[in-house]
Amino acid sequence: QVQLVESGGGLVQPGGSLRLSCAASGILFHIYTMAWYRQAPGEQRELVAAIPSSGPPTYADSVRGRFTISRDNARSTVYLQMASLKPEDTAVYYCNGKSYFADYWGQGTQVTVSS
Repeated sequence: QVQLVESGGGLVQPGGSLRLSCAASGILFHIYTMAWYRQAPGEQRELVAAIPSSGPPTYADSVRGRFTISRDNARSTVYLQMASLKPEDTAVYYCNGKSYFADYWGQGTQVTVSS
C-alpha cells in the first residue's frame, strides 16, 4: 500500500519559518520525482517545488529564494524548508510522488501565515 504522509504544518507569523516533511512508503522512492504543491481556498492547486531522482530542483517564481526542497532517499522522505513566510503562502500543502507509471498524493497539511 502506497502512502505519502505529510507533517510539519501549522500557524506561523509572517517572516517565520516552517519545515514540512513527507514520508513515503510502498514505492521505490529513489526513482520518483517528488514535489510539493499547494492549494489556497478558492484557488487551483499549484506546483511549489519539485526535486527529481537526479538533477537540480525547480521552484515556482513566488517561492524561489525562500523555500528549499530536499530529499533523503535513505529515509524515503522529502522536505520543504520554508523561510520568510508571507500571508499569501497560506494554503494546504500536498506532497506528490511521480514516476513514468504512477502518480501519488498525500492528504495535505495546512500552513497558515498570520499575525
